[in-house]
Amino acid sequence: MSFALPRRFKGLLPVFMYLSTLIAAQSCLNTSTAINGTAFPPLIEATTEDLVRGLESGLFTSVDLVQAYTARILEVNSSLHMVTQLNPDAISIAAQLDSQRARGNVFGPLHGIPILIKNNIATADGMDNTAGSYSLAGAKVPRDSTIAAKLRKAGAVILGKTNLSQWANYRSFNTSNGWSAIAGQTFGAYYPGQDPSGSSSGSGVSSSLGLALAALGTETDGSILSPSEVNNLVGIKPTVGLTARDLVIPISEHQDTIGPMARTVKDAAYLLAAIAGKSPYDNYTDAIPFDNIPDYVAACNFSALSGKRIGVPRNLLDLSHDSTAAPIVTAFNTALDVLRSAGAVIIDNTNFTGYDALNKGNYSNIVLEADFVSDLPKYLSQLSYNPNQVYNLDDVLNFTQTFPLEDWPERDTLVWESALELGFDNTSPEFWSNYTMNTYLAGPLGVTGALANYSLDALVLPTEFSPNFPALIGTPVVTVPLGAYPVDTKVKLNTFGNLNATAPNIPFGFSFLGPHFSEELLIGLAYAFEQRTLVRNSITPYIEPTVELVDVVNARLRRASV
Repeated sequence: MSFALPRRFKGLLPVFMYLSTLIAAQSCLNTSTAINGTAFPPLIEATTEDLVRGLESGLFTSVDLVQAYTARILEVNSSLHMVTQLNPDAISIAAQLDSQRARGNVFGPLHGIPILIKNNIATADGMDNTAGSYSLAGAKVPRDSTIAAKLRKAGAVILGKTNLSQWANYRSFNTSNGWSAIAGQTFGAYYPGQDPSGSSSGSGVSSSLGLALAALGTETDGSILSPSEVNNLVGIKPTVGLTARDLVIPISEHQDTIGPMARTVKDAAYLLAAIAGKSPYDNYTDAIPFDNIPDYVAACNFSALSGKRIGVPRNLLDLSHDSTAAPIVTAFNTALDVLRSAGAVIIDNTNFTGYDALNKGNYSNIVLEADFVSDLPKYLSQLSYNPNQVYNLDDVLNFTQTFPLEDWPERDTLVWESALELGFDNTSPEFWSNYTMNTYLAGPLGVTGALANYSLDALVLPTEFSPNFPALIGTPVVTVPLGAYPVDTKVKLNTFGNLNATAPNIPFGFSFLGPHFSEELLIGLAYAFEQRTLVRNSITPYIEPTVELVDVVNARLRRASV
């Protein structure tokens, strides 16, 4: 097996040569799972606690983890295109963290554990932050984003950047989830040619296949929840303001948030605990109502559903526009019995009375357009090096329409053109009238209204139907695997015509919705549901890497014995 080595990976050439040799040495299926009788965790299943135990016991090192995950990325990246860039400093960072561990200096449970982040979250290192656009290739930021800084403070190794729907799916009306000019088309791993959903497409595929412990995504409206759903993951879309957005390429300051995408609820909780908290660079974090971040890991309680009042806003389960979601609704209805058996009280038909008005209005589009026109220049103004001299949306639009690799006009720029034609930004009275209507329909006539009117602890929906209302008011959602499309499902293409959007074995999810800053509650409910169903274990990718941590450790031990 051979690998084309992109320019962005050249700095790791010696490591890649070793890893390529390691990959080539593997059989089609990895049969070695132990050394001297000591078992190693399979990386597609390994949890935070599995990795912590191995690191603490000396079974493997952080350098071993970086090499194993990198080898796994190399094995499938040419097929699935989920990682756009690897951190050239990852090995040296892991070695430093191993040395600190040996001296008894451990920063926390993520110490020495590799994490992937979406390619719109800035790092002041050897990696770019581009949102998948050549207009930002080579641009530099003056410092780490708060999110990246918090990961480093927690001891995590930022292993690389994941591909995304370009500009977080905020450029074109005719494009495909998971496509960016810089990294091409990401594919999901549960059916050939699978739509990975967006915009955190690469983060979803990477986390699901065990190419890092977990990954970070960003969401404006569905971009964590949807790719988590179709990639068989737990995704946490936090309250807007719980995780800082500074030096994260924006769409909307009123809706953008950053959250974890992981294989288990507890892994997602560990990662959220590391990145949540106030930042002097994002005044939305001033709204955090507690001085100390809740113990999200301790919230993972098997009995968390007991006695909780859970509402079902049934009028959102609208199949009139997409009948392919019928198997999802059937599975959802069955899953309600899981909640009942766990002691929850289900209150059905806790409907959102603002549903029809919100669908008929254009309020949410206007809010996003005005925010983007305002917020993008704020990000661009902070660049310490801006090689293509893009300073606002007009500049980015002109670059995109004149740089051939941006695939214009096949993939249009009509979203941006509409935003520019709006004629006002998010400081205008016109903006505030639309934003107020948005939050009224989605809040008092939506999520927060239903919670209050029916005395509910939380709401549940199929993830397919869960993102929009919480996105508009900035409330949290946690999605957990629920099932997958049956084997007799008819394959349906996406509207762009290049991906399989509905097909056998493509996963779907179950979402818990709550009020602002209720992540602790929702994590508990999601954990209690997850542990009773364990759906993720029953859905198998059609493609997955074969290199395991045990192979890397074995190779290291053989070299040491020569």
